[in-house]
Amino acid sequence: MIDFVRTPDERFKNLPNFPYKPHYIDNLKGFEDLRMHYIDEGPKSSNEVFLCLHGQPTWAYLYRKMAPIFLNAGYRVVAPDYFGFGRSDKPVEDAIYTFDFHRNSLIEFISELDLNNITLVCQDWGGILGLTLPLTFPTKFKQLLIMNTILGTGDFEISQGFRGFRDWVSQTPDMNVGSLMLRSTPILIQDDIVAYDAPFLDIKYKAGVRRFPQLVPTSYDAPGAEISRRARDWFQDKWNGESFMAVGMQDPVLGLPMMEILRGMIPRCPKPMEIKDAGHFVQEWGDNIAKKALEAFKLGRD
Repeated sequence: MIDFVRTPDERFKNLPNFPYKPHYIDNLKGFEDLRMHYIDEGPKSSNEVFLCLHGQPTWAYLYRKMAPIFLNAGYRVVAPDYFGFGRSDKPVEDAIYTFDFHRNSLIEFISELDLNNITLVCQDWGGILGLTLPLTFPTKFKQLLIMNTILGTGDFEISQGFRGFRDWVSQTPDMNVGSLMLRSTPILIQDDIVAYDAPFLDIKYKAGVRRFPQLVPTSYDAPGAEISRRARDWFQDKWNGESFMAVGMQDPVLGLPMMEILRGMIPRCPKPMEIKDAGHFVQEWGDNIAKKALEAFKLGRD
């Protein structure tokens, strides 16, 4: 049995611009002890599924400005919270959280919901994990919408900004998530800060948040690096889908230099849309990104 905590529902009341009904799944193969939260909006019959994967320390709330654009175009939007984040259950032991723990939970989630015709919408860990998934499901993914992320192949130099952030997290086990979000995204209003902080009542709820920076594969033999290199090779040899890239230019962690490395891994990935004022959490400027991506993919037209 995995020892976990579950954030009370009342912490998520009256979220601004996030009217979506919570969905839960508690029978993921290999994760039967835990309940995962996700939103699932739009027609189940849609021939386009936008799978929105968040990063650290956020949750599905991060996509509240992008989801309406996809939904208004008539498409389905699915956004899970990883274990340890959002409304999902949170194992209390740091050691539970590994690259494979998170990746395997996403594999089982996609399989359980039988998602197809997927546009992967990803940022931060949404890409570090999510960009390894088409390798496993080569017929399910058709498009990529990539923002401020990387594939952790372990064979290039990661940014100094990331190394500094990783060191800060290791020294701040009880970080204030709301304050962290405000520092990097000053356009947030107070209700947004409360929403980002909502999952984490105290330090016992923050093991997943603490662990993610330590799990980024930054060396050749790090856990997750080998599957990331296989994913890169798969993109080079097999990928025939379309891509759209957007970059928050004020991001010192996974900004333009890292995104140019990633762009070189994905064939035919066009030059990124540059969001001058945006930082790491570029989804906070996401409505325009979503509109431009739909235009690039020639979607949302009558």
